[in-house]
Amino acid sequence: MNKFIIEEEYVNERVDKALSTRLSISRESIQFFLKNGDILVNNKIVKPSYKLEANDEITWSEVKKQDSSTLKGDKTIDLNVVYEDDDILVVNKPKGLVVHPGIANHEGTLANALKGRYEDELSSINGDTRPGIVHRIDKDTSGLLVVAKNDKAHEYLSSLLKDHNIKRTYIALVKGEISENKAKIIAPIGRDKNSPTKMAVNLIKGKEAITHFEVLTRYKGYTLIKCNLETGRTHQIRVHLTYIGYPIVGDNQYGKQNLDLYSDGQLLHASELEFTHPVTKEVMHFSAPLPDYFLEVLDKLNLK
Repeated sequence: MNKFIIEEEYVNERVDKALSTRLSISRESIQFFLKNGDILVNNKIVKPSYKLEANDEITWSEVKKQDSSTLKGDKTIDLNVVYEDDDILVVNKPKGLVVHPGIANHEGTLANALKGRYEDELSSINGDTRPGIVHRIDKDTSGLLVVAKNDKAHEYLSSLLKDHNIKRTYIALVKGEISENKAKIIAPIGRDKNSPTKMAVNLIKGKEAITHFEVLTRYKGYTLIKCNLETGRTHQIRVHLTYIGYPIVGDNQYGKQNLDLYSDGQLLHASELEFTHPVTKEVMHFSAPLPDYFLEVLDKLNLK
């Protein structure tokens, strides 16, 4: 039996739609499996229209094997582990590495690297394709992630994340000169109706999304800022900053006129992570320096 716990980003979504994305299986197949009782929510059969709630437990047996293969471990992928004990790992993910397999990425992900290095020593709560994965950052966002090495640690960290008690700090370079020193962006986020791979601010159907930011350095035409997430929606920082008119430099999916200085992915780095350890209850704080390519762009702006 496989299982995983519903993450914040799927709350209030139809179960068939969310699981189709989550398990990389067609929506029609998910609907069939739900009606047939092959997929259960909290050990119960539910309709495809059931709206997911935080911490709903999804269980299934051999369903996923009908549409996708078991995760393959890959020991060739570099894994920068900045901290490890019996219960957790903290990893500094490089730009360009996808966190877990999806429709377009079945191999070469952080999950494959974790499986290759730790085999079965990670939490199984989120199923075979996401061993130990508690939260995600985008492919071209670099920086820190916490990974659970057992189910107990995973459940505790997931509860912290749900209650907004994991502090995640990002550094971003945006196009434009922000005049405010500090601000809070409150704008609900949902799927972009014009593009299934993008998110957008949706004031009617979007889910609550809150981002805090603080200006670190102002350059001519650009601003370096620090962001803290109060919620964890998909692409949240990228969508919010584009929405207020300051898209992240290098982000070729969101924003306009933001690729002149750098065009190889968003200059967004998960620089700090703070949370209470699931076993010792010690407050853990980790930081990761900006990657070299990010620093090179800042050096260019300093020269200007």
